[in-house]
Amino acid sequence: MKTMKKIKVLLASPRGFCAGVKRAIDMVDLALQNSNSPIYVRHEIVHNKRVVNDLKRKGAIFVKELEEVPKGAKVIFSAHGVSKKVKQDAKIYRQLSIDATCPLVSKVHQQIKLYEKKGYKILLIGHKGHPEVDGIEGQVNQKIIIIEDEKQAKEIRLKDTKKIAYVTQTTLSLNDTSEIIKILKNKFPNIIGPDLNDICYATQNRQIAVSKLADLCDLVFVVGGENSSNTKRLAEIVKKKNISVFRISGKEDINQSWFDEVKTLGITSGASSPEVLIEEILDFLSVIYDEVEIKDLEGIKENITFKPITKFS
Repeated sequence: MKTMKKIKVLLASPRGFCAGVKRAIDMVDLALQNSNSPIYVRHEIVHNKRVVNDLKRKGAIFVKELEEVPKGAKVIFSAHGVSKKVKQDAKIYRQLSIDATCPLVSKVHQQIKLYEKKGYKILLIGHKGHPEVDGIEGQVNQKIIIIEDEKQAKEIRLKDTKKIAYVTQTTLSLNDTSEIIKILKNKFPNIIGPDLNDICYATQNRQIAVSKLADLCDLVFVVGGENSSNTKRLAEIVKKKNISVFRISGKEDINQSWFDEVKTLGITSGASSPEVLIEEILDFLSVIYDEVEIKDLEGIKENITFKPITKFS
């Protein structure tokens, strides 16, 4: 008699789109609906290929730099934020723009400008080369010192330690960042900064949720873009618990051999990942299993929304 193949699937809550990502996508959607002229987007609006490809199909034109956008055209800046130079260049090129920077990233922009105005040497906890970090760096004139890990925090040397401040990238690991801040505070007693307040609510909520999820599973899928920082952090949290984890962009990345001996699968997704990707994975599982038991875990309720900007200027 054939044995029934069963698997239990636990879904993290919250997961997927955060308010900042939804706002940015809505801005591009609304611009496409309300404009007869082409809509350009500088860089990926959010770090997810499915989202970008969907917007391309609707007519959005994605570019790496403003030089690729015709003079006088309409351009939208991504949710990660841009430097003040990018905004100045858009004016030089006579391009009409909408800034889709997440309001929580904009908060860091204002913070770093205030620190510079008050004469502080600024440290930025974040990942060098990430678009959000580039945008934060580009808000001020001084050369920012970027600290990526605890080792760099321990090794940093400064001549003048009287006025030092730090800010953080919004999509970092809570635990790793708290350790870096602790090292900096021990090393520079006068340093000022926002503790963990700059790590956005959605990042924190998803990290708490995936930590709880991992404790209940044999295997965890973290669904998100390859270049998504918050998705990488989610996978790292699971890995540190010694639970098998795979970071995938969608069902096409799944290898059936991963399910050997797996009774409970956990699934979460990064803040830039649409729910349809998880739905497709569940459909895939229903084909290879006779029975798929699906349960949504309880988690922190998110009621925050950010109003889209619809006017180009």
